[in-house]
Amino acid sequence: MKTLVEMENSGLETMLRDDKVEDLHRMYQLFGRVEGGLTLMSSVMSNYVRETGKAIVMDQEKAKEQGTFVQSLLQLKDKYDHLLDNAFNKDKTFQRSLNQAFEHFINLNPKSPEYISLFIDDKLKKGLKGLSEEEVEITLDKVMMLFRFIQEKDVFEKYYKQHLAKRLLLGRSVSDDAERNMIAKLKTECGYQFTSKLEGMFTDMKLSTETMEGFKSHASEESLNGIDLNVHVLTTGFWPTQSASKCNLPTEILQCCETFEKFYIYISNHNGRRLTWQTNMGTAELRGFFSGRKHELSVSTYQMCILLLFNNNETMTFKDIREATDIPIPDLKRNLLSLSMGKYKILNKESKEKSITEEETFSFNSKFKSKLYRVKIITVSARETEPEAIETRQKVDEDRKHQIEAAVVRVMKSRKTMEHNLLIADVTKQLSSRFVPNPIIIKKRVESLIEREYLERSKTDRKVYHYLA
Repeated sequence: MKTLVEMENSGLETMLRDDKVEDLHRMYQLFGRVEGGLTLMSSVMSNYVRETGKAIVMDQEKAKEQGTFVQSLLQLKDKYDHLLDNAFNKDKTFQRSLNQAFEHFINLNPKSPEYISLFIDDKLKKGLKGLSEEEVEITLDKVMMLFRFIQEKDVFEKYYKQHLAKRLLLGRSVSDDAERNMIAKLKTECGYQFTSKLEGMFTDMKLSTETMEGFKSHASEESLNGIDLNVHVLTTGFWPTQSASKCNLPTEILQCCETFEKFYIYISNHNGRRLTWQTNMGTAELRGFFSGRKHELSVSTYQMCILLLFNNNETMTFKDIREATDIPIPDLKRNLLSLSMGKYKILNKESKEKSITEEETFSFNSKFKSKLYRVKIITVSARETEPEAIETRQKVDEDRKHQIEAAVVRVMKSRKTMEHNLLIADVTKQLSSRFVPNPIIIKKRVESLIEREYLERSKTDRKVYHYLA
């Protein structure tokens, strides 16, 4: 049997590679009559799928293009689902072998959770346009199949929250229904706790709309300098934590912000709340006059602060702009490059280099032309740097500590007394829907709980713990 399965040009691997559905079905029926035949087939298939999948997830070129990475995995899943239905009679043994193979190789690449979140982000931004509801459902269901294989679901959650925040705040979602549908799928898969913050983000957006309606009827009496201000009030616990970025807003914008704060805190009865302006997450619409032609510019808040400086200055150096706006240097460079080296050059840059020095000079491009009246300036995207990736990982690890401790306390509270290995097994089982905890980390969290007198060691056996009420 083994010889038949492993034959070089006509064995099982060759049939799998070349999609020989009928030949595979014949082999399945033939081997089903022999004891251990199907077990051997499913084992060889599992090993082959593991190697094929490993080649995809460890491919550096595919990893650079997150869409290609996930699309390749979806195509592989489609191929084997087709074989399972048509060649292997939906055999549960083969199904289990395939699932184990996929779970094995998807988790070989630590960036898999991020790539799957980015793929969903791309689909929910523009990839689902023109598709029927049924087609949208099929696409999201396929991605959920891959999501089930991820062990580090908490890492996925961190990235998904960041991507959802940008889609909601920048109005980039192709459909609110598709967004809610995706969250419902995640909720079904992982429970309420996994999606409570994501649902909180939608609640904040709804409440912000209501708050703005109240503000606009109130602000008609106040002076907003002719500026149409829109504010999203975000609850700190729901949204990705951002350190408040420094930025010197123009005086007229500051006055609008102060008017809104007074309305929100004193008139809307939100006394005791503190508002922190997240200037790095905002957008603005400006009217620009270029050689007799008028354009409406859709820009980020940072770009607005930069452009308004040129109402009173012909030219400015990078150093001047930095001192005037106080925008963090990496963000300032990205936004200046977007305005001077992007598709629409609103500013002239002295040198044509893509790097920016302290003395680099910028001037307003009065000769700017475009067939479009409304021009959208796309900010040069910031890839997640190594320090940011490390910071994301540290946040995940910090969250895991609390979750492990909570699970230990839950288990011990119900059992009162428990042996170390049984406790590790129970805690791992409880947390497996979000991540697979390292036994060494669990042990450290148990030690910490003993120090804080939540638990104590048995005086007769150090491997046994008692819960302290």
